[in-house]
Amino acid sequence: MPGTSKATRPTESRRDELALAAFKEIAKSGFEGLRTRDVANAVGVNVATLHYHFPTKEDLIRAVVGFTMSRFQSTLANEGTARERLQGHFRGLRRLSREEPEVFSVMAELWMRSVRDASLAKIIGKANDYWLATLGSLIQDARSEGALPKEIEPDGMAAVVVATLRGSYLLPGKRSPEGIDKAIQQLERLLQLR
Repeated sequence: MPGTSKATRPTESRRDELALAAFKEIAKSGFEGLRTRDVANAVGVNVATLHYHFPTKEDLIRAVVGFTMSRFQSTLANEGTARERLQGHFRGLRRLSREEPEVFSVMAELWMRSVRDASLAKIIGKANDYWLATLGSLIQDARSEGALPKEIEPDGMAAVVVATLRGSYLLPGKRSPEGIDKAIQQLERLLQLR
């Protein structure tokens, strides 16, 4: 807010600042490099203030997952045919990989950590389930519109899309905009969107 000092900003704004700072720390230093003191310093508050907003590190990570998923959700349009929305999602992912590559880096860090962290696995699992359900519904709608072949099974194809894209950002060197673009091109060919 213009003219508002950091000390008087609304609570939601401070929570968002802290989540964004944690997101940036993970993008820069990896999950293992995340230190609450560094996050607090980046926002200009003390650790006690961070813990007021996020009592546990898990709460802070949950906010980072929420922020990261919101960036992915920004690639999903509500307007147009299902085919157009699916194409828009792929275009949005390409844009995200070029303009906000740290989103893919952070997701990779969170996915890898979730293998060893049951509480994070639960959070990531919910985000994954949402993405699968959204894509499955979108593919079903596109198939019902006649825009995709009838033999495409929506839930199975959604799983293929998610696994392909997850692989693109988990594998070092494939996370580049070019690597993600190549994966998306293959998905578009598979779905006959090109």
